[in-house]
Amino acid sequence: MLTVNRLADALTHQTDGVLALAHGADLDRRVPTCPDWDLRELLRHIGRSHRFAADTVRRRVAGPGESIAPTGIPAPDEAAALEEWLAAGSRELLDTVDAAGADRPVWNFSGQNQQAWFWLRRMAHETAVHRADVALTLDAPYEADAELAADGISEWLALLTSPGAAAGRPEMLRQLHGQGQTLHLHATDSPGLGAAGEWLIRRGPDAVAYSHDHRKADVAVRGAAGDLLLAILGRITPPDDRIEVLGDADLFAHWQRHVAF
Repeated sequence: MLTVNRLADALTHQTDGVLALAHGADLDRRVPTCPDWDLRELLRHIGRSHRFAADTVRRRVAGPGESIAPTGIPAPDEAAALEEWLAAGSRELLDTVDAAGADRPVWNFSGQNQQAWFWLRRMAHETAVHRADVALTLDAPYEADAELAADGISEWLALLTSPGAAAGRPEMLRQLHGQGQTLHLHATDSPGLGAAGEWLIRRGPDAVAYSHDHRKADVAVRGAAGDLLLAILGRITPPDDRIEVLGDADLFAHWQRHVAF
């Protein structure tokens, strides 16, 4: 996992990237990777998520019954006010975690890592993926830091295999169960990433599991870490020059159809 300081820097950078892309854009434009939302609603979602995380840490929430409803957090409509509000939300989360201490005991939905730093990591990656959503909406270039993207893949797989996912998303997980089929993700940035750029996912009859291994699998997906992150979350679908799928392409297609973010 990345250090707390690295995650804090990432949250700032990713939020700034969202703001730079959205500035002057048509906020009524639909987001193809989040088809229920336009850009305005996507920005609201990001800002609400930051504030939800900050409130959870600040009040030292101990369980889901104590948390606020993110959708109930008021958000501005006008573009300039919305941009200012979004920037303020990430600063609020950073300041709150800094004041509380990253190791402060705080609830989260995963059932694991019940400390304040979880929310910093979760929001850094949430914001990074939604920066990609904004870029894809606007046909703008998108580049991802390899180390951050690799940590984003590991974080997402850890969430997917967590007790919280089993309790909160049982239908999705049932679709991902299998008879031992394996998927191997290989980041082509891996000479610098080492084992952190390799993931072996196993679909068992009762659970999905993963490890950082380089092994032959039923399907292998190769690409830069940033593109792999977008691929496992359905933002990039084959055929696409950014990723290479080797082996059982239908197995990877099944994964993409049933993993929601």
